[in-house]
Amino acid sequence: MSDLRLSTVPRRIAGVLGIAVLAGCAAPPPVPVPQSDPYEDLNRRTHAFNLALDKAVVGPLARGARPALEGPLGVGVSNLAGNLSMPSAILNKVLQGRLEDAVHNTWRFAINTTIGLGGLLDPASAMGLTERDTDFGATLHTWGVGEGAYMVLPVVGPSTERDAAGRIVDAFIDPLGFVLQKPESTWARAFKIGSKLSDRARFSNSVDSILHESADSYAQMRLLYLQSRRFELGQEVADDAFIDPYADPYGN
Repeated sequence: MSDLRLSTVPRRIAGVLGIAVLAGCAAPPPVPVPQSDPYEDLNRRTHAFNLALDKAVVGPLARGARPALEGPLGVGVSNLAGNLSMPSAILNKVLQGRLEDAVHNTWRFAINTTIGLGGLLDPASAMGLTERDTDFGATLHTWGVGEGAYMVLPVVGPSTERDAAGRIVDAFIDPLGFVLQKPESTWARAFKIGSKLSDRARFSNSVDSILHESADSYAQMRLLYLQSRRFELGQEVADDAFIDPYADPYGN
């Protein structure tokens, strides 16, 4: 690794920590409000593109690889991808002020990287050190940033303005991004893609029913994503916060 690349690490991390200091007096996490979807026309077009991509490429590929991915290979790939995400999760836990979680994830990463053969195995979970995942979108939530409008990203899928920005920052501050060089960095991306493909294969029936068999898969995905994300962030979701896309508007 070049000295120039190493010298950029402290500056990038310091910049993010500076933002954390400025946000230290931010208001508490916002109370969930009904969905905001001002980009619905564009979102629906992007959703249609994602559906076509899944139908033509991702779905068939996942179904074809399902026998292999359901076995030890799939478990190993998922373990490796999860372990590769730990440094980023550790940094985000620090930025959120959740130091106990950061220490917990650090021990998990250390054990799985050593005893677990780089993350291929997951002995840490057997020791009670289960994954406490997070991301920069959650960090922004902790600092009091609202979720913003609902968005659908090409290939990635459902998101919000806050989570989309968080994805960009996560890619920018990921500690492994400063350490791994080719071909290791290429392998790391391949494992992460393989893990997503493994998830697609594992939940194939459920995903197909939502994406390709729903009356309005766009509305259904929006509903599921926002409910799941808000629950993940510890927000209370009111019963009337969403419109069920399957509800009968006439009450029949």
